[in-house]
Amino acid sequence: MKTCRGAARTRYSGLLCRTIVTGPSLTPCSSSSSARAQTQNLKAPLPASEWPSEGGLSSHHTSRSPWQHTDATRARAPWQSSTACSGCQPAAKRHSSARPRSHTTASAQPPGTRGLRGYSSPTGASRLAGGCQLLRSSAPRLPRRWKASSRPPRCTTRVCNMAQTEKKGGLLRKSSASKKPLKEKVVLMYDEVFTTEDPSKNNPRFWEELFLMKVNLEYLEGKLEALDGEELMKIKDNINCLFQHCIQALGEEHPIRVVNALQTLCALIRGVHQKNKSTSGFDIINMLVGFDKAELCMKNLMESLDSLLCAEGSESLKSLCLKLLLCLVTVTDNISQNTILEYVMINSIFEAILQILSSPLSRREHGYDAVVLLALLVNYRKYESVNPYIVKLSIVDDEATLNGMGLVIAQALSEYNRQYKDKEEEHQSGFFSALTNMVGSMFIADADEKISVQTNEAILLALYEAVHLNRNFITVLAQSHPEMGLMTTPTSPVPTTPVTPLGTTPPSSDVISSAELPLDADVQTSNLLITFLKYSSIVMQDTKDEHRLHSGKLCLIILTCIAEDQYANAFLHDDNMNFRVNLHRMPMRHRKKAADKNLPCRPLVCAVLDLMVEFIVTHMMKEFPMDLYVRCIQIVHKLLCYQKKCRVRLHYTWRELWSALINLLKFLMSNETVLLAKHNIFTLALMVVNLFNMFITYGDTFLPTPSSYDELYYEIIRMHQNFDNLYSMVLRISTNAGQWKEPASKVTHALVNIRAIINHFNPKIESYAAVNHISQLSEDQVLEVVRSNYDTLTLKLQDGLDQYERYSEQHKEAAFFKELVRSISINVRKNLAFNTLSQELLLKEFSTIS
Repeated sequence: MKTCRGAARTRYSGLLCRTIVTGPSLTPCSSSSSARAQTQNLKAPLPASEWPSEGGLSSHHTSRSPWQHTDATRARAPWQSSTACSGCQPAAKRHSSARPRSHTTASAQPPGTRGLRGYSSPTGASRLAGGCQLLRSSAPRLPRRWKASSRPPRCTTRVCNMAQTEKKGGLLRKSSASKKPLKEKVVLMYDEVFTTEDPSKNNPRFWEELFLMKVNLEYLEGKLEALDGEELMKIKDNINCLFQHCIQALGEEHPIRVVNALQTLCALIRGVHQKNKSTSGFDIINMLVGFDKAELCMKNLMESLDSLLCAEGSESLKSLCLKLLLCLVTVTDNISQNTILEYVMINSIFEAILQILSSPLSRREHGYDAVVLLALLVNYRKYESVNPYIVKLSIVDDEATLNGMGLVIAQALSEYNRQYKDKEEEHQSGFFSALTNMVGSMFIADADEKISVQTNEAILLALYEAVHLNRNFITVLAQSHPEMGLMTTPTSPVPTTPVTPLGTTPPSSDVISSAELPLDADVQTSNLLITFLKYSSIVMQDTKDEHRLHSGKLCLIILTCIAEDQYANAFLHDDNMNFRVNLHRMPMRHRKKAADKNLPCRPLVCAVLDLMVEFIVTHMMKEFPMDLYVRCIQIVHKLLCYQKKCRVRLHYTWRELWSALINLLKFLMSNETVLLAKHNIFTLALMVVNLFNMFITYGDTFLPTPSSYDELYYEIIRMHQNFDNLYSMVLRISTNAGQWKEPASKVTHALVNIRAIINHFNPKIESYAAVNHISQLSEDQVLEVVRSNYDTLTLKLQDGLDQYERYSEQHKEAAFFKELVRSISINVRKNLAFNTLSQELLLKEFSTIS
């Protein structure tokens, strides 16, 4: 066994520092396993031939120079001395608080090990604890020197335990107060960057080594955050240099370097922009790249990102590229104030985004990020200058690309619908369901208000931009999903019958599958519009929440654009395209929940009208959403205009719509004082009255049967009291001077034909009841009176009933979209994660690095 000689040595092997006083034959260990072996050696008694003549004290307590002791010290055994030697003093201080463990008797110990703390005989149970802990004993005095053949061993300091690595702050291990904490090498290199000197001055390979190190995002961003504006300006040259070398690293062959460069860029952009919020004394572009090199650097950056997105390479790299671009776009709340996006406008990545959407594999992995990125880029200064992304999106006609975008949007909306349905089912099977079954539906409305899923305004904005800007995208709304790989696998097993080939009737998004579904007559087909209508029926239920209010408004704006489009109306009203759409209905005390299985297959326009009727009925409340009601009535009006123009006779239960409109008028009159303090209710009342005028004047051209026209008159006569009260209210306000005089007078003139119908038929009905001695007429009897008295009815022809003002975003909706995009930008930035890819996974993926 080799003897350890020399001064006390410390070797870092990841083990805690401990000092061991060894005898002549003790050997240091370099690992925990060898430490255990050494412990076993200590427990074995030394051969008698190797024992010192007397005692077992380490020779540096007895030998002379350089461990020479004074006579006073030499006169006592070390365990009887109150002071330790200078060589052992630090260790003694370190372990002064530790108490010695119990040992075996002195007779069972070899003399050479009696001074060791933790020594035990072969039958003992003590363990080596380390340190120059000297035990008091009654052993006899030892000689001043070892045998002549023995050489004096020296104190050996060993590292015996590894401290756990601490990632926070780049700390590698815990250490004592007397030592500096060890840091990761990448952290030390970051510290060099944050000095005023060039980090590559002493190390020419500094930048090459930096991008081989795993990025410490937390430390880098925290370092930037800790600096004030003046300190940041002092190291601007190094920040510029780091940014430029990151861009250069994006062209490297080694993917690890590219990944680390992308993550470093994300940290730099976020860190510098974060400082700009509190200290706006410097320009962002100048701080990151410098004015003199900004144009060239940003061009190289965008070209590198474009190449990585279009390449056949790693999906992880593409994911990080998109996250970097999203970080670049959303780093400010108001993206129009993000001046660095000017370079993204000049060096367009539009084609790369389209390529991702057109490829099934890339779309499945990165489609969502690509669609959100495109929606945000389209909204950059859209009202102030020419945005190239708006121009390019408006002329896209590639079917694969548009269908890919539609599939990504459909997947996101379907996921929202699925989550809501799961929560609804869980809610119905819980406590509130049991409670309402016992005591009725008293609490059902309040209970269901608690069903909430986070809305997705970003994907809804992308749908709006596609529908609003690109007329070719309208065709995507009506196409069923040909690729179900985007969807989630259902809980029920998929049948093993032959799958649907591409180009035939596509599968349903209601029955979500990871593969194309089999042909089945019972499987209900679906498309993007149906998914969107279901989403709208959910988010429009509760408009008290700000996010849901914005989502509901955007849903109605999208439906407004659809209702104005000629081609969209064509497939909405197509009798050959019938679907069963299960809209979500708000639970109400006076109605039961409709069974989904009883819904008939009808043209899609019926589902749109159902959604409008549902909204009208369920949102008459004190916090009246006037803007949403106006948009809702406008959508119905535009659909009626198309039906009148094309003479489409839609088989729909129109009576539900008429009843909802009359109840809305009744609500406006009942809450006149409260509502007039906040809204111009006469604008909405005029729109409702004109819808009735539309039915009265042109109903014979688009109502399905003559009996439907008769039912319209029956409803007006039956609810004549509401129209009479409305006329009295608007007449009263229009005759008095005030701010509502003009809008109220318009409603007065619009009621002419409705009042003519009431005044014409009411006397006829009363006369019929008197002649036949009937106190209360049935519906059939009233309809008989109506049919027999059409000839004598005189109506006034009203102009402009089938005309409407087309939707315009720039003038009326600019403020709404600015606020919406700000909210989306904040949300996207908050949810961005750049360190989701662990270094282990990256190394596994890029295992071919040379």
